[in-house]
Amino acid sequence: MKKIDSEIEICEHEHSHDEVVEKVSEIMPSEDVIYDVAELFKVFGDSTRTKILTALFESEMCVCDIGKLINMTKSAISHQLRILRQNKLVKARKSGKEVFYSLADNHVKVIFKMAVDHVEGKDCE
Repeated sequence: MKKIDSEIEICEHEHSHDEVVEKVSEIMPSEDVIYDVAELFKVFGDSTRTKILTALFESEMCVCDIGKLINMTKSAISHQLRILRQNKLVKARKSGKEVFYSLADNHVKVIFKMAVDHVEGKDCE
């Protein structure tokens, strides 16, 4: 093995394992899907949105409650919720004059839980 810096090892000579490359190439998602996944991770990359998702992971909440919890204005929370809704990460439910937000579906819960477990060094379950 050859090192290109203090931590990354690379092969010592140029070659490829064609059967592996061909197999993986056949199952790779389309460029459009890859792009959309990258955009989704950008949405997760904002700490304010991550705080909102953390709160909603625990309970459905209205904008006022989210704002109080993370010490932000309703306007700022609404802006972040709009981005989360556009990316299908949260959904809204109207009850009279109140609007309650929750995680959009179980996929979001699983992605979020796995991310937290990864950062905390927990094994996959």
